[in-house]
Amino acid sequence: MPTETFFVALATFFATVGVADIAFIFAALTKDNTPAERRIFATRGVVVAAVILFFFAIAGNAILGLFGITIPALRTAGGILLLLIAIDMVFARHSGGTGTTSEEEHESRQRHDISVFPLAMPLLAGPGAISAVILLTTGARSNFEFWAVLVALALILFAAWLTLLVAIPVQRLLGLTGLSVVSRVVGILLAALAVQFVFDGVKQSGLIA
Repeated sequence: MPTETFFVALATFFATVGVADIAFIFAALTKDNTPAERRIFATRGVVVAAVILFFFAIAGNAILGLFGITIPALRTAGGILLLLIAIDMVFARHSGGTGTTSEEEHESRQRHDISVFPLAMPLLAGPGAISAVILLTTGARSNFEFWAVLVALALILFAAWLTLLVAIPVQRLLGLTGLSVVSRVVGILLAALAVQFVFDGVKQSGLIA
């Protein structure tokens, strides 16, 4: 069902793109920039991330065919990766799946323009988001489901852009506790979706009768 696919994609992208926690990172990296500069960084970063993610959404099947990867293998591997990200979210652990590593964050502080690195990649279009895009688009059973995934991706990127524009006020309003609660709730939902992806991949592989 396109509606079910849309909401699954929406929840998955919300977690893997990191809408709930990019406000803190962006605010920290741009604390010395003017509001106009932050708007430029946010807009450019989201546009670059959109190009990357929509490329993988459209070329996903071709990429899989090039490397000889089957859909069941992708669903299983993608489910495992998403599960690891969900575990990090639930236990409030920091990894490179949906954010920057400490080394990447240190390097980004030396840059004047953070829109491409680390904002576009790996913050917005990181390994988790790219895996989710390929996983959901290649798993679409009809054109309606495929477009439902793309619409969900577009909405999440738009939400991420809005979050970046109001990063500092959101940081002050919700605080660390508020964003942690949102992240943990989404992490629990993502964990369930990830396990379902693994179940579906193993079932489709034919390993288990």
